[in-house]
Amino acid sequence: MKVPKTTECILELKNNWLTIWFDRPEKRNSLSEILIGEISHTLDFIENKFDVLLSTTIIESGLDVPNANTIFINNSHHFGLSDLHQMRGRVGRSNKRAFCYFITPEISALTSEAKKRIDAIGQYSELGAGFNIAMKDLEIRGAGDLLGGEQSGFINDIGFETYHKILNEAVEELKNNEFKNLFKDKDEKNYFIKDVIIDTDFEILFPNQFVSQVNERLKLYNKLSKLKDENELEKFRDELKDKYGNIPKESENLLKSVKLKWIAQKLGFEKIVIKREKMLCYFISDNSNSYFDSDVFKNIINNISKFDDCELKEKNKLYLVFENVKSIDMALLNLDRFQFINN
Repeated sequence: MKVPKTTECILELKNNWLTIWFDRPEKRNSLSEILIGEISHTLDFIENKFDVLLSTTIIESGLDVPNANTIFINNSHHFGLSDLHQMRGRVGRSNKRAFCYFITPEISALTSEAKKRIDAIGQYSELGAGFNIAMKDLEIRGAGDLLGGEQSGFINDIGFETYHKILNEAVEELKNNEFKNLFKDKDEKNYFIKDVIIDTDFEILFPNQFVSQVNERLKLYNKLSKLKDENELEKFRDELKDKYGNIPKESENLLKSVKLKWIAQKLGFEKIVIKREKMLCYFISDNSNSYFDSDVFKNIINNISKFDDCELKEKNKLYLVFENVKSIDMALLNLDRFQFINN
Protein backbone atom coordinates (compact mmCIF):
# COMPACT_ATOMS: atom_id res chain seq x y z
CA MET A 1 0.00 0.00 0.00
CA LYS A 2 1.48 3.33 -1.05
CA VAL A 3 1.09 6.04 1.57
CA PRO A 4 0.83 9.77 0.62
CA LYS A 5 4.20 11.38 -0.01
CA THR A 6 5.58 13.60 2.76
CA THR A 7 7.87 16.61 2.25
CA GLU A 8 11.08 14.65 1.58
CA CYS A 9 10.24 10.95 1.78
CA ILE A 10 7.83 8.31 0.50
CA LEU A 11 6.38 5.66 2.81
CA GLU A 12 5.41 2.21 1.49
CA LEU A 13 3.55 -0.36 3.61
CA LYS A 14 3.75 -3.97 2.41
CA ASN A 15 3.36 -7.28 4.26
CA ASN A 16 3.38 -5.52 7.60
CA TRP A 17 6.72 -3.81 6.79
CA LEU A 18 7.14 -0.06 6.52
CA THR A 19 9.71 1.04 3.92
CA ILE A 20 10.98 4.63 3.85
CA TRP A 21 12.22 6.14 0.57
CA PHE A 22 13.99 9.52 0.73
CA ASP A 23 14.07 11.98 -2.15
CA ARG A 24 17.50 13.26 -1.25
CA PRO A 25 20.39 10.74 -0.97
CA GLU A 26 21.99 12.54 1.96
CA LYS A 27 18.80 11.92 3.97
CA ARG A 28 19.35 8.15 3.81
CA ASN A 29 22.45 8.49 6.00
CA SER A 30 20.23 9.93 8.70
CA LEU A 31 17.87 6.97 8.69
CA SER A 32 19.68 5.04 11.43
CA GLU A 33 19.71 8.12 13.65
CA ILE A 34 15.99 8.64 13.15
CA LEU A 35 15.15 5.09 14.17
CA ILE A 36 17.17 5.19 17.42
CA GLY A 37 14.54 7.38 19.12
CA GLU A 38 16.85 8.99 21.70
CA ILE A 39 15.77 12.22 23.39
CA SER A 40 18.09 14.34 21.28
CA HIS A 41 16.71 12.89 18.06
CA THR A 42 13.14 13.30 19.31
CA LEU A 43 13.84 16.99 19.80
CA ASP A 44 15.33 17.13 16.30
CA PHE A 45 12.13 15.58 14.97
CA ILE A 46 10.03 18.16 16.81
CA GLU A 47 12.19 20.90 15.28
CA ASN A 48 11.47 19.38 11.82
CA LYS A 49 15.09 18.34 11.19
CA PHE A 50 13.98 14.78 10.42
CA ASP A 51 10.91 13.45 8.64
CA VAL A 52 10.38 10.19 10.53
CA LEU A 53 10.42 9.22 14.20
CA LEU A 54 10.25 5.56 15.27
CA SER A 55 9.03 5.32 18.83
CA THR A 56 7.37 3.15 21.45
CA THR A 57 4.01 4.01 22.98
CA ILE A 58 5.76 6.61 25.15
CA ILE A 59 4.62 9.21 22.62
CA GLU A 60 1.03 8.87 23.87
CA SER A 61 2.05 10.69 27.05
CA GLY A 62 1.39 14.21 25.82
CA LEU A 63 3.90 14.64 22.99
CA ASP A 64 2.83 17.70 21.00
CA VAL A 65 4.27 17.98 17.48
CA PRO A 66 2.05 20.28 15.38
CA ASN A 67 3.97 19.46 12.17
CA ALA A 68 3.35 15.70 12.48
CA ASN A 69 0.55 14.72 10.13
CA THR A 70 0.88 10.92 9.74
CA ILE A 71 1.20 8.11 12.28
CA PHE A 72 1.50 4.33 11.77
CA ILE A 73 0.58 2.14 14.75
CA ASN A 74 2.03 -1.32 14.24
CA ASN A 75 0.24 -4.34 15.74
CA SER A 76 -2.54 -2.01 16.83
CA HIS A 77 -4.77 -4.97 17.70
CA HIS A 78 -2.60 -5.53 20.81
CA PHE A 79 -3.42 -2.09 22.27
CA GLY A 80 -6.40 -0.99 24.32
CA LEU A 81 -8.89 1.59 23.09
CA SER A 82 -7.51 4.33 25.33
CA ASP A 83 -3.95 3.70 24.05
CA LEU A 84 -5.08 3.84 20.43
CA HIS A 85 -7.07 7.01 21.07
CA GLN A 86 -4.10 8.71 22.76
CA MET A 87 -1.62 7.70 20.06
CA ARG A 88 -3.97 8.81 17.30
CA GLY A 89 -4.16 12.18 19.02
CA ARG A 90 -0.45 12.80 18.40
CA VAL A 91 -1.21 13.89 14.84
CA GLY A 92 -3.69 16.44 13.55
CA ARG A 93 -2.72 18.96 16.21
CA SER A 94 -2.63 21.89 13.78
CA ASN A 95 -4.46 23.01 10.67
CA LYS A 96 -2.76 20.31 8.57
CA ARG A 97 -4.79 17.33 7.43
CA ALA A 98 -3.69 14.24 9.37
CA PHE A 99 -3.69 10.48 8.74
CA CYS A 100 -3.61 7.59 11.21
CA TYR A 101 -2.99 4.02 9.98
CA PHE A 102 -3.71 1.03 12.23
CA ILE A 103 -1.58 -1.92 11.10
CA THR A 104 -3.08 -5.32 11.96
CA PRO A 105 -3.05 -8.88 10.58
CA GLU A 106 -5.97 -10.09 8.49
CA ILE A 107 -9.32 -9.37 10.12
CA SER A 108 -10.11 -13.08 10.21
CA ALA A 109 -7.05 -13.63 12.41
CA LEU A 110 -8.09 -11.10 15.07
CA THR A 111 -9.87 -12.00 18.28
CA SER A 112 -13.44 -10.90 18.80
CA GLU A 113 -12.45 -8.16 21.27
CA ALA A 114 -9.65 -6.91 19.02
CA LYS A 115 -12.13 -6.53 16.16
CA LYS A 116 -14.47 -4.56 18.43
CA ARG A 117 -11.65 -2.24 19.49
CA ILE A 118 -10.52 -1.58 15.91
CA ASP A 119 -14.13 -0.99 14.80
CA ALA A 120 -14.74 1.38 17.71
CA ILE A 121 -11.61 3.49 17.11
CA GLY A 122 -12.61 3.81 13.45
CA GLN A 123 -16.21 4.68 14.28
CA TYR A 124 -15.48 7.38 16.85
CA SER A 125 -13.04 9.69 15.10
CA GLU A 126 -14.70 13.08 15.49
CA LEU A 127 -13.56 15.82 17.87
CA GLY A 128 -14.60 15.08 21.45
CA ALA A 129 -15.11 11.36 20.88
CA GLY A 130 -13.20 10.42 24.03
CA PHE A 131 -16.35 9.86 26.10
CA ASN A 132 -17.89 7.56 23.49
CA ILE A 133 -14.65 5.58 23.28
CA ALA A 134 -14.53 5.24 27.08
CA MET A 135 -18.12 3.96 27.15
CA LYS A 136 -17.39 1.48 24.36
CA ASP A 137 -14.27 0.32 26.18
CA LEU A 138 -16.35 -0.24 29.33
CA GLU A 139 -18.88 -2.21 27.31
CA ILE A 140 -16.21 -4.41 25.67
CA ARG A 141 -14.21 -5.21 28.80
CA GLY A 142 -17.06 -5.25 31.32
CA ALA A 143 -17.67 -3.11 34.39
CA GLY A 144 -16.21 -5.71 36.77
CA ASP A 145 -16.92 -6.11 40.46
CA LEU A 146 -18.26 -3.12 42.34
CA LEU A 147 -15.85 -3.80 45.21
CA GLY A 148 -13.05 -5.79 43.64
CA GLY A 149 -10.34 -5.98 41.04
CA GLU A 150 -12.01 -8.22 38.49
CA GLN A 151 -12.93 -6.50 35.23
CA SER A 152 -15.32 -8.88 33.58
CA GLY A 153 -18.98 -9.81 33.59
CA PHE A 154 -22.05 -9.98 31.43
CA ILE A 155 -22.18 -6.25 30.63
CA ASN A 156 -20.49 -6.97 27.28
CA ASP A 157 -23.42 -9.23 26.38
CA ILE A 158 -26.28 -6.85 27.21
CA GLY A 159 -24.65 -3.43 26.73
CA PHE A 160 -23.92 -0.66 29.21
CA GLU A 161 -27.30 1.09 28.97
CA THR A 162 -29.27 -2.07 29.74
CA TYR A 163 -26.85 -3.00 32.53
CA HIS A 164 -27.21 0.46 34.07
CA LYS A 165 -31.01 0.23 33.89
CA ILE A 166 -31.06 -3.20 35.57
CA LEU A 167 -28.71 -1.95 38.29
CA ASN A 168 -30.92 1.08 38.97
CA GLU A 169 -34.01 -1.12 39.19
CA ALA A 170 -32.28 -3.43 41.67
CA VAL A 171 -31.21 -0.49 43.85
CA GLU A 172 -34.70 1.01 43.78
CA GLU A 173 -36.23 -2.34 44.73
CA LEU A 174 -33.95 -2.53 47.77
CA LYS A 175 -34.82 1.05 48.74
CA ASN A 176 -38.54 0.32 48.53
CA ASN A 177 -38.41 -2.99 50.44
CA GLU A 178 -35.51 -4.05 52.68
CA PHE A 179 -34.27 -0.48 53.29
CA LYS A 180 -37.64 1.28 53.08
CA ASN A 181 -37.35 2.93 56.50
CA LEU A 182 -33.84 4.15 55.81
CA PHE A 183 -34.87 6.00 52.62
CA LYS A 184 -38.33 7.02 53.79
CA ASP A 185 -37.71 10.77 53.73
CA LYS A 186 -34.81 10.88 51.26
CA ASP A 187 -36.83 11.11 48.04
CA GLU A 188 -40.01 13.11 47.70
CA LYS A 189 -40.80 11.45 44.34
CA ASN A 190 -40.51 7.87 45.50
CA TYR A 191 -42.85 6.43 42.87
CA PHE A 192 -43.68 2.75 42.64
CA ILE A 193 -42.87 2.82 38.91
CA LYS A 194 -39.49 4.00 37.62
CA ASP A 195 -40.10 3.52 33.92
CA VAL A 196 -43.31 3.44 31.89
CA ILE A 197 -43.65 1.70 28.52
CA ILE A 198 -45.89 3.38 25.94
CA ASP A 199 -47.11 1.36 22.96
CA THR A 200 -49.22 3.28 20.45
CA ASP A 201 -50.19 3.41 16.80
CA PHE A 202 -49.86 7.21 16.85
CA GLU A 203 -46.69 8.60 15.31
CA ILE A 204 -44.47 9.92 18.11
CA LEU A 205 -41.00 10.79 16.79
CA PHE A 206 -38.70 13.43 15.32
CA PRO A 207 -39.27 13.07 11.53
CA ASN A 208 -36.31 13.08 9.14
CA GLN A 209 -37.70 16.20 7.50
CA PHE A 210 -37.65 18.00 10.86
CA VAL A 211 -34.21 16.86 12.07
CA SER A 212 -32.21 15.48 9.15
CA GLN A 213 -29.05 14.31 10.96
CA VAL A 214 -29.29 10.91 12.67
CA ASN A 215 -26.82 11.89 15.39
CA GLU A 216 -28.83 15.00 16.19
CA ARG A 217 -32.04 12.99 16.49
CA LEU A 218 -30.37 10.51 18.84
CA LYS A 219 -29.09 13.35 21.02
CA LEU A 220 -32.59 14.85 21.17
CA TYR A 221 -34.14 11.51 22.17
CA ASN A 222 -31.49 11.05 24.84
CA LYS A 223 -31.99 14.57 26.20
CA LEU A 224 -35.78 14.14 26.17
CA SER A 225 -35.52 10.93 28.20
CA LYS A 226 -33.66 12.79 30.96
CA LEU A 227 -36.22 15.58 31.48
CA LYS A 228 -37.69 15.66 34.99
CA ASP A 229 -40.62 18.07 35.00
CA GLU A 230 -42.88 20.28 32.87
CA ASN A 231 -40.61 23.33 33.17
CA GLU A 232 -37.75 21.39 31.59
CA LEU A 233 -40.15 20.04 28.96
CA GLU A 234 -41.30 23.54 27.99
CA LYS A 235 -37.71 24.74 27.83
CA PHE A 236 -36.86 21.77 25.59
CA ARG A 237 -39.83 22.60 23.33
CA ASP A 238 -38.69 26.24 23.02
CA GLU A 239 -35.13 25.18 22.16
CA LEU A 240 -36.47 22.73 19.60
CA LYS A 241 -38.60 25.37 17.90
CA ASP A 242 -35.83 27.95 17.99
CA LYS A 243 -33.30 25.58 16.35
CA TYR A 244 -35.45 23.61 13.88
CA GLY A 245 -38.54 25.74 13.28
CA ASN A 246 -42.20 24.83 13.68
CA ILE A 247 -42.65 21.55 15.51
CA PRO A 248 -44.57 18.92 13.47
CA LYS A 249 -47.49 16.96 14.91
CA GLU A 250 -45.45 13.77 15.36
CA SER A 251 -42.91 15.61 17.52
CA GLU A 252 -45.63 17.36 19.53
CA ASN A 253 -47.14 13.94 20.22
CA LEU A 254 -43.72 12.76 21.35
CA LEU A 255 -43.41 15.64 23.83
CA LYS A 256 -46.93 15.00 25.12
CA SER A 257 -46.17 11.29 25.52
CA VAL A 258 -43.38 12.24 27.95
CA LYS A 259 -45.95 14.05 30.10
CA LEU A 260 -48.23 11.02 29.77
CA LYS A 261 -45.45 8.81 31.16
CA TRP A 262 -44.98 11.11 34.15
CA ILE A 263 -48.67 10.94 35.05
CA ALA A 264 -48.75 7.16 34.57
CA GLN A 265 -45.71 6.87 36.81
CA LYS A 266 -47.50 8.76 39.60
CA LEU A 267 -50.59 6.60 39.26
CA GLY A 268 -48.70 3.29 39.20
CA PHE A 269 -49.18 2.19 35.57
CA GLU A 270 -46.18 0.31 34.24
CA LYS A 271 -47.43 0.10 30.64
CA ILE A 272 -49.86 2.10 28.49
CA VAL A 273 -51.20 0.82 25.16
CA ILE A 274 -53.08 3.28 22.92
CA LYS A 275 -54.42 1.55 19.80
CA ARG A 276 -57.67 1.47 17.83
CA GLU A 277 -59.11 4.36 19.87
CA LYS A 278 -58.65 2.48 23.14
CA MET A 279 -56.20 3.10 25.96
CA LEU A 280 -55.16 0.22 28.22
CA CYS A 281 -53.34 1.16 31.42
CA TYR A 282 -51.64 -1.82 33.07
CA PHE A 283 -50.97 -1.82 36.80
CA ILE A 284 -47.79 -3.25 38.32
CA SER A 285 -47.51 -6.92 37.38
CA ASP A 286 -46.12 -7.98 40.78
CA ASN A 287 -49.22 -8.61 42.92
CA SER A 288 -47.12 -8.63 46.10
CA ASN A 289 -45.91 -5.09 45.50
CA SER A 290 -46.71 -2.64 48.30
CA TYR A 291 -48.34 -0.41 45.68
CA PHE A 292 -51.60 -2.37 46.02
CA ASP A 293 -51.79 -1.36 49.69
CA SER A 294 -51.14 2.30 48.93
CA ASP A 295 -53.63 5.17 48.97
CA VAL A 296 -52.86 5.78 45.28
CA PHE A 297 -54.25 2.40 44.20
CA LYS A 298 -57.20 2.53 46.63
CA ASN A 299 -58.27 5.96 45.38
CA ILE A 300 -58.15 4.83 41.75
CA ILE A 301 -60.33 1.80 42.50
CA ASN A 302 -62.80 3.84 44.54
CA ASN A 303 -63.25 6.48 41.83
CA ILE A 304 -63.41 4.37 38.66
CA SER A 305 -67.20 4.21 38.89
CA LYS A 306 -67.40 7.98 38.42
CA PHE A 307 -66.25 7.67 34.80
CA ASP A 308 -68.55 6.10 32.21
CA ASP A 309 -65.80 5.49 29.65
CA CYS A 310 -63.43 3.76 32.08
CA GLU A 311 -63.54 0.09 33.08
CA LEU A 312 -61.41 -2.13 35.32
CA LYS A 313 -60.46 -5.52 33.86
CA GLU A 314 -58.17 -8.42 34.67
CA LYS A 315 -56.45 -10.86 32.34
CA ASN A 316 -53.26 -12.24 33.87
CA LYS A 317 -52.80 -8.73 35.28
CA LEU A 318 -55.02 -5.83 36.35
CA TYR A 319 -55.62 -2.96 33.91
CA LEU A 320 -57.93 -0.05 33.07
CA VAL A 321 -59.62 0.41 29.69
CA PHE A 322 -60.53 3.86 28.34
CA GLU A 323 -62.77 4.14 25.26
CA ASN A 324 -62.75 6.71 22.41
CA VAL A 325 -59.13 7.76 22.83
CA LYS A 326 -58.47 9.36 19.43
CA SER A 327 -55.31 11.31 20.25
CA ILE A 328 -52.48 11.72 22.74
CA ASP A 329 -54.34 14.79 24.06
CA MET A 330 -57.38 12.67 24.89
CA ALA A 331 -55.13 10.13 26.61
CA LEU A 332 -53.72 12.94 28.76
CA LEU A 333 -57.22 14.19 29.63
CA ASN A 334 -58.26 10.70 30.74
CA LEU A 335 -55.34 10.32 33.12
CA ASP A 336 -55.63 13.92 34.29
CA ARG A 337 -58.98 13.01 35.82
CA PHE A 338 -57.09 10.95 38.39
CA GLN A 339 -54.74 13.79 39.23
CA PHE A 340 -56.65 14.58 42.40
CA ILE A 341 -54.93 11.54 43.91
CA ASN A 342 -52.25 12.71 46.30
CA ASN A 343 -49.14 10.69 45.65
